[in-house]
Amino acid sequence: MVILKNKYFLIIENIKDISLENIKKRFKFNIIYRNNKKLGDLHRLRIFRKECKSKDIKFFVANDYNLSSKLKADGIYLSAYNKDLKYLNYMKSNFIIIGAAHNIKEINLKIKQGCKYIFLSRLFQVSYKPEMNYLGINRFNFYVTNVREKIVALGGISTSNINKMKIVNCDSFALMTEIKKKPAKIFSRLF
Repeated sequence: MVILKNKYFLIIENIKDISLENIKKRFKFNIIYRNNKKLGDLHRLRIFRKECKSKDIKFFVANDYNLSSKLKADGIYLSAYNKDLKYLNYMKSNFIIIGAAHNIKEINLKIKQGCKYIFLSRLFQVSYKPEMNYLGINRFNFYVTNVREKIVALGGISTSNINKMKIVNCDSFALMTEIKKKPAKIFSRLF
C-alpha cells in the first residue's frame, strides 16, 4: 500500500546512508544532513548537494549555518536542544528554517525561531531506546490542532507502522533509522 503525503523528510548522518537513485518523485523529498560527530569531506558533500539540486530534492544542514552557507543549502534544521534565536537574522526569502520539538513549549520556541516546518518527535516508540516516552497518534493529533505552522511527524515510523500515517493529522513525515535499515522497502511504500 502506498502512503501519500505532501513531503517526506529523510534524515541522514552520512551521505552513504542514501542512494538518490531510489528517489523518483520530484519536489516531494527533502534531505537533512545531520552529522554531529565530524564534518564529512566537504568536496563530496558539495557533489551530493549538486545531485540533490538536479533531482529537485531540498537539502538542509542541521545546526550549522556556516556549513549550510558553504554548501548553498536550501535551509537549516534546528534540533530540539537548539534554543538560540540568532537564526532569525539569517532568514531570507529562499532560506528555510525547520526545527524539532517534543512538546508544546518547544513548539512555541520553534515558532519564535521562525521555523516553517516543525518536527514533532516521537510519534511511535523507537527501537533504539524503547524506554523513552512517545506521543502516540491521539496526543500528536491534539498537539497539531492548535498550531498554524506545518507539523511533521518524526520518530519510530517504520515499514510495520507506516499505514498508521493515514490517520495522523499532518501532511509530511520524517524518517531516519528506517532509511538505513530498509531503504528500498520504505521507498517503494512512498510512491
